[in-house]
Amino acid sequence: MRTRLPTVLLATGHGSVDLYQGMVPVLVPFLVAERGYDYVAVTGFVLAATLLSSVVQPVFGLLTDRWSMPWLLPVSMLGTGTGTALIGLVESYPLSLLVIALTGVGVAAYHPQAARTARAVTGGGNVGMSWFSLGGIIGFALAPVIAAPLLAVGGLGLTPLLAIPALLGALTTIPLLGRGAARATAVRRTGRDDWASFTRLTTIVVLRSVVYVGLTTFVGLYIGRRLDLSAAASSAVLVVLFGGGVIGTMLGGRLANRWTRLPVIRVAYAGAAVGLAGIAFVPGPVLLVFVVLTAIALSVPFSLHITLGQDYLPNRVGTASGVTLGLAVSAGGVVAPALGALAEATSLQVVFAALVLLPATACLLAHRLAEPA
Repeated sequence: MRTRLPTVLLATGHGSVDLYQGMVPVLVPFLVAERGYDYVAVTGFVLAATLLSSVVQPVFGLLTDRWSMPWLLPVSMLGTGTGTALIGLVESYPLSLLVIALTGVGVAAYHPQAARTARAVTGGGNVGMSWFSLGGIIGFALAPVIAAPLLAVGGLGLTPLLAIPALLGALTTIPLLGRGAARATAVRRTGRDDWASFTRLTTIVVLRSVVYVGLTTFVGLYIGRRLDLSAAASSAVLVVLFGGGVIGTMLGGRLANRWTRLPVIRVAYAGAAVGLAGIAFVPGPVLLVFVVLTAIALSVPFSLHITLGQDYLPNRVGTASGVTLGLAVSAGGVVAPALGALAEATSLQVVFAALVLLPATACLLAHRLAEPA
């Protein structure tokens, strides 16, 4: 019971941050409908939300490796909410990019400290970390449930109401800001850092991120056009995607406890490659089955990346967390404009066919990793 409440609070806070990561793809059909942006323009929003986050996230990781900074948790939540809330109030494209970038900074500030705190609270176990990760996945899953109906009724002008979850999430972190939380996340030097294995793991994380960002950005538009759906219904497809992510995240920790982490990761990425091939080539509503398969397969390794990274770098837990947790939701945005350009030059089907190669490569790289000593 002593660790259950902090874990629940951390998972809730994680959800309130990643909720806004999930809202960016939800906004895409409405930005296209109301402002006439093309594929390249809307992927610019994904880039703005993720590029700055990718650049500054290691800095926050280094800072939390030196000092305990629990106050970053509520501050970063408020930043993510503010950035998304303002997107409907600014008219120019550059200002829109700027406020979305604020969301990325909030994400960068949140994840290293949150993952360090989660490791301290849960002991770094696979199941405990999967519960923490589940909060983020649920946040993603709730984004279309919360945002799509609201935007369908009032359009982008109602985005200020989307700041409410950030405020509620910040309030849940107050019990974690005392001296107990600061002591729990104090830096402890243990073991030897294995940078070679961590570099391979980082490559896998980046590959997953590119696939996941490409999937969340384009799957609504792709299936909407394949099945002739409205903008609101296209955004609702993300519920299927994120729902599969919830299942995969919960499975990850339990499967790893039974068969260890790396075999589970290898099988998951092989399954993701099959799922993406189905999205690209299988016709009709059966597409949704492959969306679920892909979502589950991509989410199974999510929490396992975090514990592996922290075990590979036991003396740099903040840095490891910033990469494996934060980079997992930001690095793909750097490649998103290239995916948009590919879609403009060819088709979204070609984009999904190309993405098949990435989880296949991640599977091969995972065969070169060993469990940390």
